[in-house]
This record gives sequence, C-alpha cells and structure tokens, in this order.
Amino acid sequence: MAITYDLLVIGAGPGGYTAAIKAAGLGLKTAVIEKDKVGGTCLNRGCIPTKALLHASSLFSMMQRCDQFGVSVEEMSFDFGKMQEYKKKAVRSYRGNVEDQFEKLGIDLIHGKAVIRRNHNVEVHGESGKEYYSAKNIIIATGAVPRMPDIPGIHQAGVWNSDRILGADAWNFDQITIVGGGVIGVEIATIFSSLCSKVVIIEQGSQLLGPIDREVSQALEEELTASGIQVYRDADLKEIIKEEGKGLACRFVQAGKEHLLSSGQVLIAAGRSPYVEGLFGEDTQFEMKNGRLVTDVEFMTSESGVYAIGDVTADIQLAHVAAAQGTYVVEKIAGIPHSIRLSVVPNGMYARLPVVPSCIYTDPEIATVGLTEEAAKATGMRVICGKYSMKGNGKSIISRERGGFVRLVFDAYSKNLVGAQIVCPRATDMISEMATAIAAGLTAGQLQMAMRAHPTYSEGIGMAIEDAMKQI
Repeated sequence: MAITYDLLVIGAGPGGYTAAIKAAGLGLKTAVIEKDKVGGTCLNRGCIPTKALLHASSLFSMMQRCDQFGVSVEEMSFDFGKMQEYKKKAVRSYRGNVEDQFEKLGIDLIHGKAVIRRNHNVEVHGESGKEYYSAKNIIIATGAVPRMPDIPGIHQAGVWNSDRILGADAWNFDQITIVGGGVIGVEIATIFSSLCSKVVIIEQGSQLLGPIDREVSQALEEELTASGIQVYRDADLKEIIKEEGKGLACRFVQAGKEHLLSSGQVLIAAGRSPYVEGLFGEDTQFEMKNGRLVTDVEFMTSESGVYAIGDVTADIQLAHVAAAQGTYVVEKIAGIPHSIRLSVVPNGMYARLPVVPSCIYTDPEIATVGLTEEAAKATGMRVICGKYSMKGNGKSIISRERGGFVRLVFDAYSKNLVGAQIVCPRATDMISEMATAIAAGLTAGQLQMAMRAHPTYSEGIGMAIEDAMKQI
C-alpha cells in the first residue's frame, strides 16, 4: 500500500527544497524524491560551484595585479586541485544546511527515480527496488540538463558540458573554446581567463547574453576583450575536429568566411533543456510544448493537483525564480495569502514573478531587473532614464576598476522605477535595492530620499537617480 503525503516534491533543487521546507513549516506532511544529491544542479554542479571557482580565480587574478596597490609577491601560482577541494567544501556545507532543515522539519527524503502514475501515485525506483507513494498534491521540480546540439565531433574526448567541466580533477585548460555566449559561457570564460587560459567564445547570436540590454552586452564584451578573451559573434559552429598532436579544433563560419580555430579543449554552453526523461508513466498524459511542461498562471500542469516549477517549465532558468515559484505553489496549496505577487503587464496577459533580478558573475558583475529602455518603449511606455558612469565613483577609483555604469528606467508619467541595469563590482548585491523599489512602486523622488554611504559602489545608484531627476 502506498504511503500518503499532503505534498510530494520530485526534485531536490532550489525550487524543490524551498517548496518542501515551506510546506513542512506550514504543517503539511511532505516528502522529497531525489535520484541524486540534495541541492540539484544549482548546488552540486551549477550556481554554487561556479561562484566558488569564480571567487578563487578572481583572487588569483587580483594577486597578479597587486603591485599597483603596493603589494609585492615573489612567486605566485594556483593549485587547481585545491581550488576544487575548496569548491567541494562549499557545496558540502550548503547541502548539509539543507539536509539539516529537512531533518528538523520532518521532511522525508526518498532516494530514487520517480515515475508519476495516475491518480497522484508515484512509483520510485531505488536501491531496494520499487516503492509506491501518493499525495494530495505533487510538485515537479526536476530541473534541466545541458543541451548538446547535433554537431559533428561533439561527443569526442576533450568536449565538455557545463556540468562536467566544473568537476574536472586536473588542470588541462591552457587553451579552451567556449561555444555559447550566454550566462554559463561567459562566467566559465571568466574563470579560465583569470587562471591564464587562452579563451575564445563562439556565439551564434548577434550579441553576448542573448536578450539582455544591448549596452550591457557591449560593456561586457569590451571587458572580456580587455582581459584577453577573443569573441566571435554571428558565428555558426559546423564541426569539432581532432587535430593530430594538437588537440581539438573548431570549424565555424562567420560573415560567410570559414575559420578553423585550434581549441585545445571545447566547452559546449548552448543552454539547458528541461529534464523529464522517464518521469511519466504510460497511464498519464501531461501537456508539453517545445520540451517544457505546460502550466497555467498558477503553475498547475494539465493534471489537476500536479504542479511544475523551475527549469522544467520556466522560461527564465534561475534558482531564485524556481524558489519563488515553489513558495507560490505551496501557499496556494495551504490556502494562505501569497507572499509572491502576480502582476498584469500592458497587453493584459499575466506575467509570472515580474520583478526577477538577473545576475551575471563576470568581472565586473552585471545585474538587471525589470524593463530596459527599449523594452519599455516597445510596450508604448514613455520613460526617463538616469545614468551614471562608475569611472567617477570613489570606490571604483580606490579599487582601480576600469568602468561600468548604473542606468535606471522610470515611467515618465508616474515617475515609478520600472527597470535597472548595473555593471560594476557588487552589482549582484546592489540590484536587490532596485528589485524592492520596483516591487514597491517607488518613485525617483522617494528613492532619492535615502542616503547612500560614502565611499561605496551604491553611490552610483544615487547619482543615476539624480540624473533622472534633472529630466523630471
């Protein structure tokens, strides 16, 4: 006989474990089914490992420039193995915190591969065979896996995906070509460039970071180029070739011209695809579109009482989006007021979690939230933009930073903040103030009332507000 729960969560990534912790805290009998380790891709192979290696590699890069601050180092090197151990310790610590919360709240952790059956039954294939569970509600939070496009030579030795490369045991990346200029690609490019690799990015689109604000993308490309990273845009990879005695080479076409680029190692960073392999039994039928689970505005799938959150369904594949969606669904199940608000955009369609900060941990950091000037104008909104170059910022001067900027987008009629783009150190921390301001509907005048400490990078926000106020 199946064990019954109020909520079964399939997948223990940020969306899944956040939902489970929220549900258990509200008194719901909750279990999480996970075939691998608690934390999912983000904790074990993505966000946390990437940021740990970014931190370690940035320290090495900073030490190479330390003489400009009057600090001298006779000999300097890095130990990639020790960097990996540092990364693993960070992952284990974070994962342990999540597991402790599961134990404290009485959340059952079920190890195995889940198969959803009809009538809210779930079959789990684990080490001891098949076990059966049922629940009043089910949340699917199975995440996504690296997408490997159909390119000749892509499966040979020396070609990596983003999950595997962060776990490499030995340093063999003196030369690497990264196929894909999205967030994953540029962050990993930053890591390896900081460790003195010769890095090339091949991007199929017209700009790095896809749909992000064009000025932000251009600023990033300038910084990457200044650090020695070579960028090819509008480039179509045709083949990965094994060169005798040289490693790999990438054959690609750009502006009608064919290039053959010696690449050493190759990383494929072409995005991630929703993971639903083996998830559905033959007695169930879920609506899918373009590989994603279809949900309504409250994240319910075509099966009543079965929800989907995070990368398996969301257009925006971010850990904090998955966590926010999980919170929303659990609050709906528990019948309590929502702490996550759905908003209506000008075309009358519902927009899920509209105040979503996007953070890119390059050097300098990039953070955006809300609408860009271009996107706002596309909706028919009249806007006022305030901008400040961080070249004049005191903290930037002290830290010898090369540039960056803060740009704020205000509705010209209401004077409410509707968007922000920040390119500078600590941008990923600073963006939270802007996200709160947008969510609260704060105006330029209200934002100007708050002091910002000197000297800090956050002073750039105050200067951008001042620039906007001159136009009001």
